[in-house]
Amino acid sequence: MTIAEKVIEKRLRGERLSLEDGILLYEADLTLLGTAAKQVRNRLHPDNRVTFVIDRNIYYTNVCVADCSFCAFYRRPGESESYTLHKEEIFRKIQALVDIGGTQLLIQGGLNPELRLEYYVDLVRSIKEAFPQVHIHSFSPPEIDIIAKLERMSYQEVLARLKEAGLNSLPGGGAEILVDRVRKILSPKKISADNWIKVCRAAHEVGLKTTASMVFGHVETIEERIIHLLKIRALQDEAGGIRAFITWSMSTKGTPGLEHLPLASGEDYLRTVAVSRLMLDNVPSVQSGWVTEGHKLAQVALEFGANDMGGTLMEELVIEPTGIQHKTRTEDLVRLIERAGYSAAQRNTNYEIVREFN
Repeated sequence: MTIAEKVIEKRLRGERLSLEDGILLYEADLTLLGTAAKQVRNRLHPDNRVTFVIDRNIYYTNVCVADCSFCAFYRRPGESESYTLHKEEIFRKIQALVDIGGTQLLIQGGLNPELRLEYYVDLVRSIKEAFPQVHIHSFSPPEIDIIAKLERMSYQEVLARLKEAGLNSLPGGGAEILVDRVRKILSPKKISADNWIKVCRAAHEVGLKTTASMVFGHVETIEERIIHLLKIRALQDEAGGIRAFITWSMSTKGTPGLEHLPLASGEDYLRTVAVSRLMLDNVPSVQSGWVTEGHKLAQVALEFGANDMGGTLMEELVIEPTGIQHKTRTEDLVRLIERAGYSAAQRNTNYEIVREFN
């Protein structure tokens, strides 16, 4: 038995894995690794069900001062292509979501210094009044961070105001890799690793659930990927406020600062999904990322520990400028899930089943 196989056996016995263990998992046979991750997933989700949510992204502004090297979406303040949506346009987009039976609203945007807390509070309150049935799963940690800095308020104060207005939960975007060496290369002006954790901790403290994410396949090392996972796991130990973990490979196309880097392989993606499932022993759901990886690879990820296919995403503007344009509908996800041998079910953001498919 190899050292990597011994690590897998350790996890299958229910023991927690260390940093060194996680690094060794990247040396394991891919099939063996996937089989172990699926076994752990089946212990948590023995019903053979794979879930998804009908949701919509709304990018309310592309104005951003973070200047991230991997982002082809943002525009600097005052540039001709910069925008901030009017409330009427946002409502029109939400109505389109409601019309197809959608339940989750993901509002995200750039770090726009012209928008203050009252803008967000008014927007959330207005949405909740007009669409009380929609779960507002919106504003990632970097957005909360810039609001808090502009208002000179704590993260808890900002999040409490938003929760009072109707915010239901927080997406875990902007994590990339939670190691400042990496962040100084990719996004030196954006939220630090420690502050990303602090925003999520503050959300949990005020009663808001979150997700967590990781973007890999750029300048990070394998060790830094595992450090990232360990930070997520430690945060989850504190309050159990993380519902799901999502990992994506970075597209370097269309991003001048990173075009020289090779794209992550499909094998690397599947291995990373499996490693995430084995390392994150306290996070209930792992999503497969069809938005960046495509339908077929996301389908295969169900055999590597994933139990959820995320959302249908009526609109995606951050990934598309890099040249990746994967689209999906409810019937697409149902077909992918069923052809992989699972039972498809529509869920809401709380992972409550809304609809079963035969």
